[in-house]
Amino acid sequence: MIDLSGKTALITGSTRGIGKATAYKLAQAGATVVVTGRNGERAKEVAKEIAQETGGQAFGVELDISSPESVEKAYKEINGAVGSVDILVNNAGITRDTLFLRMKPQDWEEVIRVNLTGTFLVTQRFLKDMLKKRWGRIVNVTSVVAFTGNVGQANYSSAKAGLVGFTKTLAKELASRNITVNAVAPGFIETDMTDVLPEDIKENYLKQIPLGRMGKPEEVANVILFLVSDMASYITGEVIHVNGGMF
Repeated sequence: MIDLSGKTALITGSTRGIGKATAYKLAQAGATVVVTGRNGERAKEVAKEIAQETGGQAFGVELDISSPESVEKAYKEINGAVGSVDILVNNAGITRDTLFLRMKPQDWEEVIRVNLTGTFLVTQRFLKDMLKKRWGRIVNVTSVVAFTGNVGQANYSSAKAGLVGFTKTLAKELASRNITVNAVAPGFIETDMTDVLPEDIKENYLKQIPLGRMGKPEEVANVILFLVSDMASYITGEVIHVNGGMF
């Protein structure tokens, strides 16, 4: 049984999908969880739901990870409410899919700004308290497309590939402070992001998955739970693929 009692975990983009499932898992393990999203009211609703269903502590806060001002405001709010963060799960991300030749600069820049620069901003701000404690766990949510590429996702694939390099570099820089940095690379997971895909595209993806089905957010959350626990204390700089054998 994994016990995260006494730890505070911040999960970005946790009002739905993988982030929400992760917040639930960490709360069930005893962590105080901070639910975040660009919609502050929704974040508070999900936090209340998690607290009621798990019996644990959960706090909701508005956070736009691509905005330095929003990150700073959230940092102060979180520190005032639940104290410093021990565990950081960088999950928030967006897509702006289109073929490369049709991709507008704003489609490229927005995806890079949120998925990659946003992770940089949040990690840099919340890392300082981990350094003081000489303990921390950071997990970055990348994607199978960082390794395989995907038609219509030059921006998203590039941002997610950037997170892999970010993970491996930080792991080396922070190891001496007992802070591990790892990544999970989900494949085709049942989320709002995949629900909107046309059926023919979904069927094509399923043909590429040896297990023959989409993954569930909870199956990714289980791996994140493991990585932030003491069971993974000697793992850092690693990318764990959760994709049913797709890659």
